[in-house]
Amino acid sequence: MQNLANWDGGPGPWILFFPLIWAAVVIGAVTVLRRTAWRGRGGSWRQAGAGRPAGDSPLAVLGRRFAAGEIDEDEYWRRLSVLEEQFGRLGKGGAA
Repeated sequence: MQNLANWDGGPGPWILFFPLIWAAVVIGAVTVLRRTAWRGRGGSWRQAGAGRPAGDSPLAVLGRRFAAGEIDEDEYWRRLSVLEEQFGRLGKGGAA
C-alpha cells in the first residue's frame, strides 16, 4: 500500500514541499519585517520621504505648482535655483 509516508520504500514526493514551505515562511517574515519594523527606524534601508520636500516647504509648493501645470519648466528651474540659494539643498544641513 502506498501512502504519503512510504512511497516505494522511501520518502514520498511530498518531501519536496518542505523546502518550498520554509522558503515561503522566510520570504513572508522578511516581507513583514521590511513593511513594519524596519520602516520606522532611523537606520532603515530606505527612509520614507528621504530627499523629498515635505509639507508646505517652499520647495514642496514649487513642485506642486509645477506638477499642476501652473508654471512652466523654465519658471520652475529659475525659482528652484533661487530657493536653493536661499534655503540650501535638502540633506546638506540647510533649512528647507
